Amino acid sequence: MPKILIIEDESAIRRVLVKILSEENDTYQLEEAEDGLKGLEAIKNNDYDLVLCDIKMPKMDGVEVLEAARKIKPEIPFIMISGHGDLDTAVNTMRLGAFDYISKPPDLNRLLTTVRNALDRLELVVENKNLRKKVSKNYEMVGESEAIAVIKEMIEKVAPTEARVLITGANGTGKELVAHWIHQKSGRSGGPFIEVNCAAIPSELIESELFGHVKGAFTSAVRDRAGKFEAANKGTIFLDEIGDMSLSAQAKVLRALQESKISRVGTDKDIKVDVRVVAATNKNLKKEIEEGRFREDLYHRLAVILMQVPALNQRRDDIPILIDHFSKKITSEQGVIPKTFSEKAVNLLKSYDWTGNIRELRNVVERLIILGGKEVSEEDVRLFASK
Repeated sequence: MPKILIIEDESAIRRVLVKILSEENDTYQLEEAEDGLKGLEAIKNNDYDLVLCDIKMPKMDGVEVLEAARKIKPEIPFIMISGHGDLDTAVNTMRLGAFDYISKPPDLNRLLTTVRNALDRLELVVENKNLRKKVSKNYEMVGESEAIAVIKEMIEKVAPTEARVLITGANGTGKELVAHWIHQKSGRSGGPFIEVNCAAIPSELIESELFGHVKGAFTSAVRDRAGKFEAANKGTIFLDEIGDMSLSAQAKVLRALQESKISRVGTDKDIKVDVRVVAATNKNLKKEIEEGRFREDLYHRLAVILMQVPALNQRRDDIPILIDHFSKKITSEQGVIPKTFSEKAVNLLKSYDWTGNIRELRNVVERLIILGGKEVSEEDVRLFASK
C-alpha cells in the first residue's frame, strides 16, 4: 500500500489533493503536513513512497525540504507543487532531484498520471536494488583464510579506481568471481558487465566478437553488428582466458586501451568507448611473451594491478566454510532436504588434493547431497567423492 505525504500550507489545496488521491486509489495511505519543518520531521521518522511538496511555504520552503530529504532518504520521489510565479523554481527543483512538478490549481489527469509514474519508478528502483543485492550475493567471496583475506583487501582497494586488473590462477579457483566483485564494488556497477571467453571463440571470429563488424565485412556478415567493447560502454569488460587470444586481436585490444577507440571489422571508422578492462588467464603470460604468443606491450597495459587467486589446496581452512555455503545454496536451488556433513566427512574432504579447485569441490558437495545420507558421513565421502 503506497504511503504518500502531502506537505502544503494551504488547507484547501491539501483537502483537494487528499480527495483526488483517495478517490483514485483507496489503498493510498495519505498523510499531511502543514509546513516544511513538520514535513521534514515526518520524512525523518517515517518511510514514504512519495512526497507531494509545495514550494512556497513559511518556516521552510519546498526547495529546502527537497534538499534536506535528498540527503537522508534519496530514494523517495518528490513531486513539487508550484504556484503561477514558481515555475522557474519548479524546473530548478528537478535539477535538484525532484521527480516532477504540478501547477496550482492541480489538473486532475496530470496529477494522477504524475503520481502513478512516480510510484512506478520507485518500484523499479527498489526492484533494481534488490536485484543488485542478489547479484552481489551470487558473486560473494566465501572464506576467511589469510590467502583469501589478501584478495578481499586488494579488491576493496582496487575496485573504486579505474585501474586495469589482470587476474591469474589455475582453472576453477574463482577468477570470474573476482572480476564480478571488482565490477560490483566499482563506480561502474550501474553499467554493464560483459564477459568474453577468449578460449571459446574461434580465432577467425574473435575480432568480430570483440569489436563488431559492418555488413559485407565477410561472407556471413549480413548486417552491421556491435561488438562486446561497445556493449560494455560505461561498464566493465571481462576478457577471460586472454592468453588464448590471437596476436591480431591483441593488437586491436592494445589500441582500444591506448586510445579508448575501436573500429568494427570492415571499416576504419573510429568508435569511442569508455570501458574498464579486467582480464584473466591460467597461463604464464611471461612465458607466452618469450615464445612470441603474447604481446609484451599488451601485458604491461593489462597488468596495472596483478591479482593471483590462490588454489584451494593453499586455503584448506576455508573448505568447511565452502562446504556449508555450497550445501545451503544447492539445497535451496534444487529444492532438496538440507543435509549436514559429519566432522569426519569434512576432515576427509579437507585432506583431498583439489586439482579442480572450488569448481571441483562444489561438484563433489552436490554429488554428496544427492547421493549421501541424511547426514553426509565419512563413508559417503569414500563412496561418492572418490577422486
